Amino acid sequence: MIPKIIELPKIYDKRGNLSFFQHPSNLPFEIKRTYWIYDVPGGETRGSHAFREQQEFIIALSGSFDVTIHDGKEEKTFSLNRSYYGLYIPKMYWRKLENFSTNSLALIVSNQSYDEKDYIRDFEEFKKLINEK
Repeated sequence: MIPKIIELPKIYDKRGNLSFFQHPSNLPFEIKRTYWIYDVPGGETRGSHAFREQQEFIIALSGSFDVTIHDGKEEKTFSLNRSYYGLYIPKMYWRKLENFSTNSLALIVSNQSYDEKDYIRDFEEFKKLINEK
């Protein structure tokens, strides 16, 4: 699988709209962990790592931010700024989140529980592992 934007269902209502995601109709994995990133100071970057096995789905619930991914050869940036679509990132993609707007809220769901051993935190090591495959 490759990283891609997934548009979520939108239920329009004059009292306020609703969107959701669930497996398997919107997500290609079952959710094992959920976390969120908020109160990011101006100019700061989050992420800057890859996962050996973990897949993620990232949504800007509020505000906006960019997610830059790298496959070991090319870099691509996705701007997230709507709560009804998110970015699916398969395992073995380097990612960093940056350019957070004021009061932005990033929601991340993944198919794995937290495991420090799954993280690749050195970009050169990541490129070496990718190119070995």
